Amino acid sequence: MTTKELLDAFHKLKALVIGDICVDRWCTYDPATSEPSRETSIPRLGVVSTEVTPGAGGTVANNLASVGTGKVAVLGVRGDDGFGFELDRALAERGITSELMVKVPDWQTFTYTKLLNSQTGVEDQPRVDFISTRPLPTEAEQRVIENIHSAVGAFDVVLVADQAETRAGGVVTPSVRNAIIEAAQKYSEKVFLADSRKRAHLFRNMTLKPNLEEAEDASRALLGTVDFRGLRRELGAKVLVVTHGSKGALVMEENKETWAEARPVENPVDICGAGDSFAAGYALSMAVNGDPVAAARFGNLIASITIMKKGTGTASPQEILASAGLHASS
Repeated sequence: MTTKELLDAFHKLKALVIGDICVDRWCTYDPATSEPSRETSIPRLGVVSTEVTPGAGGTVANNLASVGTGKVAVLGVRGDDGFGFELDRALAERGITSELMVKVPDWQTFTYTKLLNSQTGVEDQPRVDFISTRPLPTEAEQRVIENIHSAVGAFDVVLVADQAETRAGGVVTPSVRNAIIEAAQKYSEKVFLADSRKRAHLFRNMTLKPNLEEAEDASRALLGTVDFRGLRRELGAKVLVVTHGSKGALVMEENKETWAEARPVENPVDICGAGDSFAAGYALSMAVNGDPVAAARFGNLIASITIMKKGTGTASPQEILASAGLHASS
């Protein structure tokens, strides 16, 4: 199947991202206006412009939409606050459906605030993250589970973004994770892919996509040692895809291991979000051709484009075709 045929097939697919759907706020400050406060003498930063994009699971959804997926939806939790409003607007601007999101009163929308120097364009100040360390309210958790049960059947691809690194506050609670596992068992013909920073060892019966560090941590947590074959086997994972950054990805199937090399990229601009773009490309490709190695190579191709852009970039079909053509001729 050619790259164009693959991209054309994406228009027929429906993809759902479940989990931590966050806000990325890119705030540019002007050092010339960043003088100490007159009242407190505490240094301040004078922000002169702000760009808002979907973050975490929202980045995955943004990548899905950018390559031309027929329908992209997100299922998570947002607060009834200003950041929640910004998230809704950022998703809508990209054609991403947010009707499955659960709005929680008195809850803070998961938000990353990144501070960029207007003179250098570099993120050179500590990031300000708006997080929650409280357990997800029971009512909200139940509504998320109900939405999973009612919605999953309508989608071809389901991606799980378990982004939260705190023990509480994330959307993918144990009960939500169990609902996802049950859905993966019920709809075994669909593509389910889980990407978890801290809890990859708790997802079963679906494809797992940890990076090398996450895979090693998951293996130690479950087996007491680093054993990727044992990890895949114990979790009943259809495929274990361990990404290795610029080196590519190790694709582990039952009785088969294949190295999917990445296209060399000189001087990447920003690797933030590379794993999310890989996940989007991998899952869509799997839904079309069912080939894990080809899917990993396609994921690598998309990531090679997005890392040449500032922030959590995306790849358009035109960029993918151009990049694939250059790669084929090299």
